[in-house]
Amino acid sequence: MGTIKDLWLYYNQNFDYVWTEFYRHFLMSAYGVLFAAIIAIPLGILIARYAKLSQWVISLTNIIQTIPALAMLSVLMLVMGLGTNTVVMALFLYSLLPIIKNTYTGICSVDKTLLESGRAMGMTKVQILRMVELPLAVSVIMAGLRTALVIAIGIATIGTFIGAGGLGDIIVRGTNATNGTAIILAGAIPTALMAILADILMGWMERTLSPVKGKNLQKS
Repeated sequence: MGTIKDLWLYYNQNFDYVWTEFYRHFLMSAYGVLFAAIIAIPLGILIARYAKLSQWVISLTNIIQTIPALAMLSVLMLVMGLGTNTVVMALFLYSLLPIIKNTYTGICSVDKTLLESGRAMGMTKVQILRMVELPLAVSVIMAGLRTALVIAIGIATIGTFIGAGGLGDIIVRGTNATNGTAIILAGAIPTALMAILADILMGWMERTLSPVKGKNLQKS
């Protein structure tokens, strides 16, 4: 009970600080995933066209995913220095695998008869991609973005160790304080809530953009 009171008191006294770190944490996560999406979605489409290339790309991103986050930040810090840019780069690298893999899976799962129908109608490759493949694969791609964002929010917490700020700062302050349980919770709870809300929002978008959902809306 005392911890809850301490937590409430901490929020009352440090609301502006907590909100600033929450916002910084979210921006680092969002930018990392956004930049990854800009590269990974076209790359996923490309490797769906070339099966041999897909093995190399997915294997490389799998290797990146196995590198511990602290080790990744340490290596990037030697090149990029301290700060948020280094964390965003790390999140960019960790976000590549789920986005590339889901884009590749989504494009490859499109019914081949639909592609043949598009060609028979005289569609170009770009038109088939834009009007057939992407609309049918978009929910799978969104699932990859959803996974990447939730992972990014968790990894961004350790950005505090290279001076990037974020909610990890609050958690570390709590670990260094005497009886700092309330301070740890003050950082951990918003981090968990951010991940949960991101997962719910992206899940809703994934279901909304699903071709099955679209068909149901058209029938209704």
